[in-house]
Amino acid sequence: MKRDHLFKLFHEAHRITGHKDYVVVGSLSILGTQDEEGLPAEMSMSNDIDSYTKADPSRINDVNAALGEGSAFHKENGYYLDPVSPNLPTLPDGWQDRMTSLNRGQVSLWFLDPDDAAMSKYARSQPNDLRWIRAGILCGLISLPKIKNRLATTTFLDGDEESRVREQVDATLAWFELVKSSRSQPLDKPQV
Repeated sequence: MKRDHLFKLFHEAHRITGHKDYVVVGSLSILGTQDEEGLPAEMSMSNDIDSYTKADPSRINDVNAALGEGSAFHKENGYYLDPVSPNLPTLPDGWQDRMTSLNRGQVSLWFLDPDDAAMSKYARSQPNDLRWIRAGILCGLISLPKIKNRLATTTFLDGDEESRVREQVDATLAWFELVKSSRSQPLDKPQV
């Protein structure tokens, strides 16, 4: 998925609703980073764009029939809008202030900070979410120290979600230590 795809969809959403500002959460929020071309495939392969209208979040449902899953837009383009509530993702305090925005024409897209998106993905802890996080760590877009700091300011749905997130963060830290140690091992000399 590329930014051009997002803007195509949201220009159509603007035509339908008149709204100009949309918040992109989930996997494709990574398209708000500076280096779109250098993104790992695991981070931008989703075909559903989790989003809501910034000024009036429930208005995103007005475009579901035209742009959502199974719509003519989806069938023609291979991707679709997945309307969400701003209350859906588990996010740390201050996430709104860390969003970035990109503008084209009359449309502005607002994107979660990658570390905030990672926190939300830890809350879900689906295999594709954990792959997304690890790909982000390996390419330097996600910071484990920031994740650890933001744990303290995150309001979780319940104790089970908090435990799951903390366990997954600890597992990721252990995985990353293994990755770092394997990269620092000298290569064996070739046999002659």
